[in-house]
Amino acid sequence: MMLCLLPQSGFDPTESAVPWQALREAGIAVTFATPDGKAAYADPRLVERGFGPLNFLFMTRRDDLAAYREMAQSAQFLQPLSFDDVDPAAFSGLLIPGGHEAGVKSLLESARAQAIALAFFRADKPVAAVCHGVLLLARTIDPATGKSVLHGRRTTALTAANMELPAWLLTAPWLGRYYRTYPQTVEAEVKAALASPEHFLRGPFMARRDSQADTGAGFTVLDANYLSARWPGDCHRFAQDLVGLCTSIAN
Repeated sequence: MMLCLLPQSGFDPTESAVPWQALREAGIAVTFATPDGKAAYADPRLVERGFGPLNFLFMTRRDDLAAYREMAQSAQFLQPLSFDDVDPAAFSGLLIPGGHEAGVKSLLESARAQAIALAFFRADKPVAAVCHGVLLLARTIDPATGKSVLHGRRTTALTAANMELPAWLLTAPWLGRYYRTYPQTVEAEVKAALASPEHFLRGPFMARRDSQADTGAGFTVLDANYLSARWPGDCHRFAQDLVGLCTSIAN
């Protein structure tokens, strides 16, 4: 059984629902956990409000939105655990979606969520994170080393030059700092937690959105039991690779 950590609000529907759907279809159950044990809700701009003329760039794709709506109606989603009630030993792996909206800070800044992530790394169980979700791991310090659990690992995350900064510049006139969740870019903070900047892999500069029929367009990084991806456009490949990782470890 996989554990999926969600913030109270503001998470990306694609980054949560596409892996959830793939895991479910593979027969792998998913339990959700939120800061206070109440059902979370995704970034409303990505679910319904949209981005006006820039919807074609930033809005959740129709099929992925349908997967999110199905996930949001599931009993597991509507009855999550609280972070405090999570026993990492009860789960086979960990999934951490991302998101831009300020509500994701209730996950990314949670000491309890970091403790949960640390337990999965110490147990060598599968851990998968995408976009801002990688920040939680960058901030998770192993007391045994005094370093992030990502120190010595290869990873990707939301990239600065071709993703986070252009999206912010395009939308800043009316959305302000929506695409800048923190003053420092995701890439810069994650890189600072690694043993070497070269361990951060950006993937192709001209990113294409993948799909269930074209997972090859996505980009992921697998390092032992740790899987990472950059943005919603990688999530069908991310989901496929996560199922493969969980299956290979189970066997």
